[in-house]
Amino acid sequence: MSNNPDKTMAVKAPNPATTIPHPGDTLPDRLVRLAIETAHLKHLFRQGWLQRAVPEPRCETVAEHIFSVTLLALLLVDHLRPDLDRTRVLELALIHDLGEIHAGDITPAHQVASSEKARLERDALHRLLDPLPQGQRYLDLWEELERQSTPEARFVREVDRLEMAVQALIYEQQLDTPVDDFFQSAAAAVQSPTLQPLLARLQALRRRGHAAGGSP
Repeated sequence: MSNNPDKTMAVKAPNPATTIPHPGDTLPDRLVRLAIETAHLKHLFRQGWLQRAVPEPRCETVAEHIFSVTLLALLLVDHLRPDLDRTRVLELALIHDLGEIHAGDITPAHQVASSEKARLERDALHRLLDPLPQGQRYLDLWEELERQSTPEARFVREVDRLEMAVQALIYEQQLDTPVDDFFQSAAAAVQSPTLQPLLARLQALRRRGHAAGGSP
């Protein structure tokens, strides 16, 4: 296995930051640079789906996943967890996969230890955010999520896995993609009484699909 999993990632297009010159070193230049780098998430496939033979034209990108997680987090925090800090939930959801711009979307198939995965993503975030005056604040948000040190961080981690289950259901029903282990992973992560009923409903929809002649 490569020591740099990012080199093995399937993408729709190269990282635009590798071909567009750095604009300069003023704050507006740095923000433009980050916008260009962030655009790579629209090109980076979610590798786990490709590993299940989801064809590239149908494969979700990391940016699409982040959008879905953030929107789901917004809906769920408003309707099910109004006790949480809504703004913080949205910030955590938006930042949660930002390190994949340079670290790549590392899956279990890459055989990278969790500590090494965290190191690669942390290094990527420093590379992205250190040039910004408020970069440390965003890094602290990511560390909060990594440590699962607040109710908001734990909520976002569960929403992330719940959204994965939503996408797994879609691929199973539309493409006959095998997704049992994705649901098992979601069930292991989604432990709160607030969100477990949603996962149970997704499981029920799977059973209905099977009974109607969908995936075996």
